[in-house]
Amino acid sequence: MELTALCNYLDECLDVAGFEDYAGAVNGLQLERRGPVTRLAAAVDACQFTIDAAADQGADLLLVHHGLFWGGQGPFTGPLYRRLSAALAANLGVYSSHLPLDAHPDLGNGIGLVRALGLEPAAPFGEHRGQHLGFLVECEVDRGAWAARLEAAVGRPVRVLPTGPDRVRRVALVTGSAATFLEEARAAGCDTLVTGEARHSTYLEAEEAGLNVCLAGHYATECFGVKALAAHLADRFDLAWAFIDHDTGL
Repeated sequence: MELTALCNYLDECLDVAGFEDYAGAVNGLQLERRGPVTRLAAAVDACQFTIDAAADQGADLLLVHHGLFWGGQGPFTGPLYRRLSAALAANLGVYSSHLPLDAHPDLGNGIGLVRALGLEPAAPFGEHRGQHLGFLVECEVDRGAWAARLEAAVGRPVRVLPTGPDRVRRVALVTGSAATFLEEARAAGCDTLVTGEARHSTYLEAEEAGLNVCLAGHYATECFGVKALAAHLADRFDLAWAFIDHDTGL
């Protein structure tokens, strides 16, 4: 698969042009390579570990959720230089998709987590600059059973802030770092918010709003999208792919 054609497909599939993202996200192709693409690597983050692992696997293109330029596009020195140098030496391209991959209705992080929970979305949720990043889901379980179900979905322990009712019925779900949607969740009639991580003050805000908050890990909640995207491309264009796991534990 030619790199330009593959990236054009990705840009259209993910609606890259339709998202106003954070400045450092730089959605799309971040680092070019020479020649066609036959093997993909997928990872949550473009860091030294994943770049080196992709190179060792002989990958041609690394698909990531968090790209190379979160610190801004300043001088290519220090860690950024070393990452770029390793990728260039391996002729490894890097393609990043942040909010477009969070929100994608079929391949995104949010829908991936919803499906892993064995549920279907009831409505979109989590508006950011005109786009919805997550979903509302409905269920009927006690808080402990809900936490166990969520732990099974992400494959790791979940931190529960028991600041809402014992019974979970309506849940707002946004992957990554989305505790700022607490008030929107309350306004939507939710009793629980699921996201990856939160700041200290979230407990107090949740307590005063009367909502439970479940923190399932920023990394763990954002593995779904890159895996689904790589599998989709592999199936559509007959490409090999592998997931590079570099769990931060956060």
